[in-house]
Amino acid sequence: MRPSHKRLFKTFVKKAHKPLQLAISDEVDEVCERPYDGEAKVGDLRGFYVWKFRFNRQEYLIVYRPPPKAVADTVSELEIEFLVIDFYKVGSHENFYEDLKRYIKEEQP
Repeated sequence: MRPSHKRLFKTFVKKAHKPLQLAISDEVDEVCERPYDGEAKVGDLRGFYVWKFRFNRQEYLIVYRPPPKAVADTVSELEIEFLVIDFYKVGSHENFYEDLKRYIKEEQP
């Protein structure tokens, strides 16, 4: 799967120091390999998943929206489909979900 980064995600990564940038990149690769292993959210954030990881004794969260699970008749149909995971936000837990909800409301037309 191919990652797609939203503005909040890009901004955080750009401002982070290099070791954290590399750790985030590694975690994004993990999410792309196993997109449905994250914690599925409910309510206002239905359809989003949260992936948690630790860096320097600090817990970070990555919010992403994987493509819907496809049902295909054959394996070859799934291989042809081009799948993209949208990464919305990364950061520590403080005000994380409030900022995410505000961003999602702003993004919708």
